[in-house]
Amino acid sequence: MGFAQVVGGTRHVFADLRTLLACATPFRSGDALAGIAATSAQQRVAAQRALADLPLRHFLAEAVVPYEGDEVTRLILDRHDAAAFAPAAHLTVGGFRDWLLSEAATPAALAALAPGLTPEMAAAVSKIMRLSDLVAVAAKCRVVTRFRNTIGLDGRLSIRLQPNDPTDDPRGIAAQIVDGLMLGAGDAVIGINPATDSLDATLRLLDLLDGVRERCAIPTQSCVLAHVTTTMLAMARGAPVDLVFQSVGGTEAVNRSFGVSLELLAEAREAALSLRRGTVGENVFYFETGQGSALSADAHHGCDQQTIEARAYAVARAFAPLLVNSVVGFIGPEYLYDGKQITRAGLEDHFCGKLLGLPMGVDVCYTNHAEADGDDMDALLTLLGVAGVTYVMGVAGADDVMLAYQSTSFHDGLAVRAALGKRPAPEFEAWMERMGIGGATREVPARLAPALIGLA
Repeated sequence: MGFAQVVGGTRHVFADLRTLLACATPFRSGDALAGIAATSAQQRVAAQRALADLPLRHFLAEAVVPYEGDEVTRLILDRHDAAAFAPAAHLTVGGFRDWLLSEAATPAALAALAPGLTPEMAAAVSKIMRLSDLVAVAAKCRVVTRFRNTIGLDGRLSIRLQPNDPTDDPRGIAAQIVDGLMLGAGDAVIGINPATDSLDATLRLLDLLDGVRERCAIPTQSCVLAHVTTTMLAMARGAPVDLVFQSVGGTEAVNRSFGVSLELLAEAREAALSLRRGTVGENVFYFETGQGSALSADAHHGCDQQTIEARAYAVARAFAPLLVNSVVGFIGPEYLYDGKQITRAGLEDHFCGKLLGLPMGVDVCYTNHAEADGDDMDALLTLLGVAGVTYVMGVAGADDVMLAYQSTSFHDGLAVRAALGKRPAPEFEAWMERMGIGGATREVPARLAPALIGLA
């Protein structure tokens, strides 16, 4: 089925839903690289107008990636909640935008609707929304998850403490953990990207993190961001695994390039649940995503990168994660060229994830060769804070020397909390008070320092 729209006396034709969505997408370098972006601003406006008139029901009738050959498409359509969708079934994409911005779209109404929305519906409506629209709607979405603390409550902003070290040196990791904890980071997760994906390294780092957590009685969760198969081997060895990490994408082919399938993820979740390490909840997965990964793996099926990114959230949603993170600018300028594109993509990703019912965080970041700088990241971080982002990154000095990219620092997280009146997760906040962290003092508490120094 094709679509057509006349703009400025020119009739623009779009062969199918996939083409329509691609042409309606605000310009970004990745879609141009894939050869699927609109060829002119006029064509983009024509596609957006045609998309606005499209009934939401159409997304249940036409798949952007063939049903027969893609398990993510089958997941999306087979698990669609028709009853939850019913209140919006009569709307067009444009009508859906109007409803989302209305007073009728309360937090309760949005939560009830989430299981009835497909990722393509969320992506479609985001393409005809301004940045202020994306912020306003996302701010109304409430998604709460739990493991050792409670994440996503209204008025809260969590921070992942990311103590990466190029050699996995315990002293370097310990120093960053102390720094982060003293600045209120770590309530989302204390998560290390290991220098290698070896089982031995993973086991060593898991023991290190769990030792810190136990000695200091920190009500948070730890994670070593190894491949899911490595983490499963670690669990089989009796390692102290809190969260299972995995990067995921929006098609079966891109997930295959990551070495995962839906079946494997389900197996990993059951293994993690069997450990019963959570104290206040059982959300045991940590997923990371990012626009452009499907294109780099030649696994996008001619779809635009933002629509494929939204489909990755359907994968995440199926496994009830504690955290989902769009690493928005990490993949490089080939996919998001400059600060403007990174900002738009970050707000789109956050909006789509929250609308679909996910505990959405964003790594506000860029690679050193992108046309972006710290001012762009400050602006995006502030906008995400207003939009109710679940968590952001905390990296020592904002410069991850191991992964060679720029993110947000411990101080950045502290500053946006202060500016917007946000607080850490309640259990973590209570722990900070018991430890004497925060306020006028910046001295390391006596109970904290010896435990971490002992890691050296």
